[in-house]
Amino acid sequence: MMNKKCDILKMSVDVTSYSETINHILLWSKLKVGKYICVSNIHMCMETYDDPYFCKKVNDADLVVPDGKPLVWAQKLLGNKNALQVRGSDLLLHVCNMAEINGIPIGLYGGTLKSLTDFKNFLKKNFPDLKISFFAAPPFRELTKDEDQNYIKEINTSEARILFVGIGCPKQENWMVAHKNSLTCVMIGVGAAFDFFSGQKKHAPRWMQKSGLEWVFRLVSDPKRLWKRYMKHNPRFMYFFLCQLCREK
Repeated sequence: MMNKKCDILKMSVDVTSYSETINHILLWSKLKVGKYICVSNIHMCMETYDDPYFCKKVNDADLVVPDGKPLVWAQKLLGNKNALQVRGSDLLLHVCNMAEINGIPIGLYGGTLKSLTDFKNFLKKNFPDLKISFFAAPPFRELTKDEDQNYIKEINTSEARILFVGIGCPKQENWMVAHKNSLTCVMIGVGAAFDFFSGQKKHAPRWMQKSGLEWVFRLVSDPKRLWKRYMKHNPRFMYFFLCQLCREK
């Protein structure tokens, strides 16, 4: 059963929940075909608004879950009263729990070697029976064709059925689209989740997550890298969404 979609600006976001998302992933992991899931926030929404090619890639995803609290508020304002947040970091834990119970091998692609090693240790501590059949920290530069083909072969040979891709938006979404037809797993773009669970970065307090202020915590934690993104995208999102809301009301 497919979820209801809600168009926020130009991005089509599923109205879903953790349990519904997990059920989709469990089913797809058994099909041994390429699927990809986008974990959406304001940054992704505005990237789709600015770039029609990227917009198509996101909207063609098998699932687009509302990671950012403002997107859930937007869904509610657009008439989806039961809309729920599906945070990427929490989804990752739910998926690992499901994979452990069902004996489904997972893979990890992204981060640095240190963050990936620390993240693996975190997973082994919290999910001792979880099968991690593949992990790789690719170089930050563009891969050569041979390097890329080697990663494809390693992932498929490992029989990982779920692959967490943590190389940041929009790079990870572009990567998932480019590899959908060559991989036999469910790919989930998780951004900086490896860094959060490995201790490289701090999670925002739960009250900030629930109140939609997680971006403030992240901005204060990493202002040099994030201030341009938030100053560019957040005000524009508010303006364009209010315009959309006025039109639709």
